[in-house]
Amino acid sequence: QVTLVESGGGLVQAGGSLRLSCEASGRYGMGWFRQAPGKEREFVAAINWHGGNTYYTDSVKGRFTISRDNAKNTAYLQMTSLKPDDTAVYFCAATGDRRWGVRVGIVDYGYWGQGTQVTVSS
Repeated sequence: QVTLVESGGGLVQAGGSLRLSCEASGRYGMGWFRQAPGKEREFVAAINWHGGNTYYTDSVKGRFTISRDNAKNTAYLQMTSLKPDDTAVYFCAATGDRRWGVRVGIVDYGYWGQGTQVTVSS
């Protein structure tokens, strides 16, 4: 059973930064997704199990960075230049396997964190 524990959300002004953390019970491909009120859950960023490959949705490229510390089985999402449109509940997710590629689909992830609220004020 894969468990994920998220931390790091909060309230920040536009232009500010936050870092989200997600500690997993093992080493797997990891992703971050978000869901704003009234909207579907959407892909944000992903990293493969060893950290050599990453992928981002266009709206966060150049502002968000996904990384991982495999010694701690922890993935991070560093968010900078935050905008009010980034306001959402952010979920980390794990694939549960060590396939080489980076996965971007919700269906590719079988394990989910509890979610953490990120609110960006204008």
